[in-house]
Amino acid sequence: MPEATYVVFVPRNKRDELRHILHNEDTGPLAWREQRSWFGSEFYFSGPPVLARKAQAYVAEWVVCG
Repeated sequence: MPEATYVVFVPRNKRDELRHILHNEDTGPLAWREQRSWFGSEFYFSGPPVLARKAQAYVAEWVVCG
């Protein structure tokens, strides 16, 4: 089964909330990890390509709209 990894930048003021959401949700075959930096975090989503891409797109929209 192919795997893909997508990344999205999350500003510092939203990264704690996203981390909390991801810890409490069952992400199934989707794995995630966080790479922190001074201004925010990069969240990497790995798994089936369609699922990883949807997660990245959803989080990117959540960051912009929320």
